[in-house]
Amino acid sequence: MVIEFDILNNNEQDLRLTNNILLEKNIKVADFVFFLAFDVGGYKYLSTQQYGFEFIHNNIRLQSNVFELLKFYGKKFLFTSTQMSAIRYLPYGTLKIVGEHYTQALQGIYVRLWNVYGKENNDEKAHVITDFIRMAKKDGNIKMITDGSEERQFLYVSDCVNCLYILAELYDEIPRKAPLHITSFTWVSIKTIAETISKIYNNVPIVAGAYFNDVQIHNKNEPEQFILKYWQPSINVQQGIESIIYST
Repeated sequence: MVIEFDILNNNEQDLRLTNNILLEKNIKVADFVFFLAFDVGGYKYLSTQQYGFEFIHNNIRLQSNVFELLKFYGKKFLFTSTQMSAIRYLPYGTLKIVGEHYTQALQGIYVRLWNVYGKENNDEKAHVITDFIRMAKKDGNIKMITDGSEERQFLYVSDCVNCLYILAELYDEIPRKAPLHITSFTWVSIKTIAETISKIYNNVPIVAGAYFNDVQIHNKNEPEQFILKYWQPSINVQQGIESIIYST
């Protein structure tokens, strides 16, 4: 049985609450904890929110509360970090590094996710693929913030879930200092993403922005391939995009 704990369900499931009795109850009975929660979103959300007090405070509080209970009950757990933890000058990356240090101190497992995408319902926090799909469907065009030349590695959510499950099953076998990067290991430009979505929506126009985003330059930030000993991605970005579009 899976016990979900998410503030979107109700306010009692708010990880920021100190002495949350419901949270303690659920962690106490859990055999394994997947620590996925974070106050985060796509580029638009991060660019406007991550330097603010609330963003930083939210993530500090939820980490402090959850890690304290994981320690108290001695639970096996997996913490999801991000490849952006390598970018230490960004608050988001720094906050995830804090989580990685907590995890190491408790002998848990942490993974670094690379641009996981899937169906999203919150436009404010939407990531680039779902944002482009929304634009194509509702606006009849795709407006990129950047010129689209920057490349990313995108991983479909079901591939990510499969990997996390495998790691949980092999929890005691995973070296605690292993670099666990969960990604597709395939670079795709933002322009290619826009073109793929445009074709599905009868070639809606694509409007390029003037800005070049160099935060994740791939020749400076290649993922470690250690994870391939346990798991392989199976869904390419074309298949993932079609799955989102045709399931809505």
